[in-house]
Amino acid sequence: MTDAVALAKERAFQRGASPWYKFKNGFFVFLKYFSLIFFAFCFLLPLVSCFVTAAKTEKEYQSTSVMDMPSNWFNFQNYIDAFTTSNMAVAFRNSIIVLVVVLVITTLIGTQLAYVLSRFTFPGNTVIRGLFTVAALLPGIAMQVALYKMMVNIGAVNTMWGYILMMCGTDVISIYVFIQFFENIPVSLDESAIVDGASYFTVYSKILLPLLKPAIVTCMILKGVGVYNEYYASNLYLQDSDLKTIAIALYSFTGPMGSKYNLICAGVIITLLPMLILFLVFQKQIYNGIAAGAVKE
Repeated sequence: MTDAVALAKERAFQRGASPWYKFKNGFFVFLKYFSLIFFAFCFLLPLVSCFVTAAKTEKEYQSTSVMDMPSNWFNFQNYIDAFTTSNMAVAFRNSIIVLVVVLVITTLIGTQLAYVLSRFTFPGNTVIRGLFTVAALLPGIAMQVALYKMMVNIGAVNTMWGYILMMCGTDVISIYVFIQFFENIPVSLDESAIVDGASYFTVYSKILLPLLKPAIVTCMILKGVGVYNEYYASNLYLQDSDLKTIAIALYSFTGPMGSKYNLICAGVIITLLPMLILFLVFQKQIYNGIAAGAVKE
């Protein structure tokens, strides 16, 4: 046994000392770091270009290329003009209201639906799960005609509550994430609580819901990014200037006479700041939520 171990160590040493092994190992290390640098460059290039353009005056933007450096990096006038001209204060207020209400409602609805589908066996349970899958496969744009007619019939067009109601539509991906987490929680917890006199709602709210924190964080990230960046639906259903969200506010600088991309880029950077601050503050919870939601135990 000792001779076999010694022979294995000798072969491993020879393999590690061989030129081919060193070349292959070095090549894969180079490929790994090259791909990381390349994709980081691809992701950061638009942001750098946006930051450069936001620092240019109107004359500089029209007379220089995209990546030409501005004469004054501390040109904050574009940010001031972008914030005031597009009335971003109102847009931020509306976006925050929509974001908070939608996340709270969709989280409650999604966790309750997942609780029923994962903990109770009843006729039609499998059919409902299948219908959710079919709904996830349907493109949202294909249902806009019927949805718009329904919104008109109930008087929800051009109203904040109507837009929030529409954005609170069932998030199928979140439901399946919650179902997966419920299935990883032992049913014995429910049974013990019920034996002690707890109701089903108490079991859901007091026992199971706190255990879903990683899944809730994951789903809030996915849903929140979509709601915050939503342009098509907000532009279609929120037509008054007092109801516009942050995505619509960026289009205040486009028109038939051209687009002021230096102000648009300044507005884009302003809209990135709240999400960047939230990410820096809650990055630990975000990482834990995504890591926990990506692996099924």
